[in-house]
Amino acid sequence: MLSRRPVILITGANGEMGHGLIHQLAKEGQYDLLAIDIKELDESLIPLTAARIVGDILDQRLLERLVSEFEIHTIFHLAALLSTRSEFSPETAHEVNVKGTLNLLKLAVEQSRWHGKKVKFLFPSSIAIYGLPDLATKRQAGRVKENEWNLPTTMYGCNKLYCEQLGRYYARHYRQLAEVDDKKGVDFRSIRFPGLVSAFTVPSGGTSDYAPEMIHAAAKGEAYSSFVRPDSRISFMAMPDAITALMQLRNADPSRLTSHVYNIAAFNPSAEEFATLVRGAFPKADISWNPDLRRQGIVDSWPEDVDDTLARRDFDFMPAYDLKRAFEEYLLPNIRQRYLRS
Repeated sequence: MLSRRPVILITGANGEMGHGLIHQLAKEGQYDLLAIDIKELDESLIPLTAARIVGDILDQRLLERLVSEFEIHTIFHLAALLSTRSEFSPETAHEVNVKGTLNLLKLAVEQSRWHGKKVKFLFPSSIAIYGLPDLATKRQAGRVKENEWNLPTTMYGCNKLYCEQLGRYYARHYRQLAEVDDKKGVDFRSIRFPGLVSAFTVPSGGTSDYAPEMIHAAAKGEAYSSFVRPDSRISFMAMPDAITALMQLRNADPSRLTSHVYNIAAFNPSAEEFATLVRGAFPKADISWNPDLRRQGIVDSWPEDVDDTLARRDFDFMPAYDLKRAFEEYLLPNIRQRYLRS
């Protein structure tokens, strides 16, 4: 076990984003990696990590162990209860998503006091923090900026928006009335991710999963009935670009950063446009439309697109994958290969 050696902490390390980050951070080799998840870490990641803990970020004893054993310089806080599950258990979602984040922000403050440097805190937020009241407003709004329509309609969106504000507080105003100035212990940086499409993760019923569900079903030769209308439109991004963006934001010179929270996006096809690509690749694909009014309502409350001018200016964000390349070079070959092996 490590003893006060510098580490980067990754929570929710077993997820697809965690896998990508661990590979990128291991290549960089600047610090040892400490991975936390509620499940045993995937065997392929074990050689890339210096320490692994199976545990819950709500467990106070686990947090005390982190304080006593590790010198943490950066936290990638990926652990969360996601949007669809959060609607079935909103109180649990609040515990995991808000209290868990608060626990880690407190940990970051304690660590920065101990080693005398600001702890970088990277927080994946979501387009779920937006809430537009109706389709007409959504279509009129166009590309939405970070400070517009922050009126989420889901518990997950509420949690993420509040945690963004907690991060801003810990970065700028923490204990502002205290006699000793210790408010600058956290360097909080957050990205509001659009719908993420991965070639290596099976869709699990998320609110934006209708796009990847289409291609997975077609690759398996199964019919797919979409839970959204053909004209539904939100922002998406290929997972490799999401990993790159987090790394870019983490490495950005703080003097260039003008915000704690940044939009990013890559492409925003309608559900029908994505279905057309799937049918082109799989001529026998059977895609139909059977909107679920409740899930459709959530998708309709999210912007058609977001304005990511700040990210492009402040940390040189530029997606490598547009829709065509994401589909043809990333999704299609890898998903086909997955089902050829099965």
